Amino acid sequence: MVKVYTIASGKGGTGKTMVSVNLGTMLAQLGKETYLMDADIGMANVGLIMGLQDAPVTLHEVLAGKGKIDDAIYTTPGNLKVIPSGISLQGFQQADPEKIRDVMSELVKRCEFLLIDAPAGISKDGVVPLAIADEVILVVNPEISSIVDALKTKILTEVVGGHVLGCIINRTDQEKSDVITKKMEKVLGVRVIGIIPEDANVRRASSAKTPIVIKYPTSPASRAIKKIASDLAGIAYKEEKTTEAKEGFIDRFSRVLFRKKPE
Repeated sequence: MVKVYTIASGKGGTGKTMVSVNLGTMLAQLGKETYLMDADIGMANVGLIMGLQDAPVTLHEVLAGKGKIDDAIYTTPGNLKVIPSGISLQGFQQADPEKIRDVMSELVKRCEFLLIDAPAGISKDGVVPLAIADEVILVVNPEISSIVDALKTKILTEVVGGHVLGCIINRTDQEKSDVITKKMEKVLGVRVIGIIPEDANVRRASSAKTPIVIKYPTSPASRAIKKIASDLAGIAYKEEKTTEAKEGFIDRFSRVLFRKKPE
């Protein structure tokens, strides 16, 4: 049975797209036929993260009636199928977000999991992804502005007839994860389905335009994402031994040179 999840956040900068890309990649690596559609047609980032910024056909063309969905699907590392949105303003102006429903109807015939990376915040374009998914997963940071905006997104999802499965807390302090989880569940009224710790390798993987679950598979963030993906796929999660991700000379030099001073 196909599951459609919309990955949403109340504000930009929470790491929503990073979660979408890596969660999709991990599901694909677990043997699940997985598609990721970038429904943030105004501020698309999936293509940039995955090195698809020059893709000749994107969701923009499909939503404008100028391209076929088959031509907008790209296979990325880890065997994840990605439907990126374009980065041009002209493409955004011509795209009809209401047609996302039709695109989704076509994609669910081909996969086991369809992840939809929704626009951040509350907007007309962002309502459709919240309404058409089986369930919505909120990505939230442990800070008041992110939590408040996530709560607004949850309320909007319920207003348009959607359902929030739970939230993923991104960029957390591992030592305070239990306290943060309890507070988040109390404030948002949904369960925490995963916690992704602060991890410097996320930025390194992004710079390399490679999902962290592939670039640094044993890093803290990768292990957290694998656990979330395993739970969604109904597969028993096997804890991997903690090992340091291998670094090249440039990585080691940068880490030492730009190391943050204790606050």
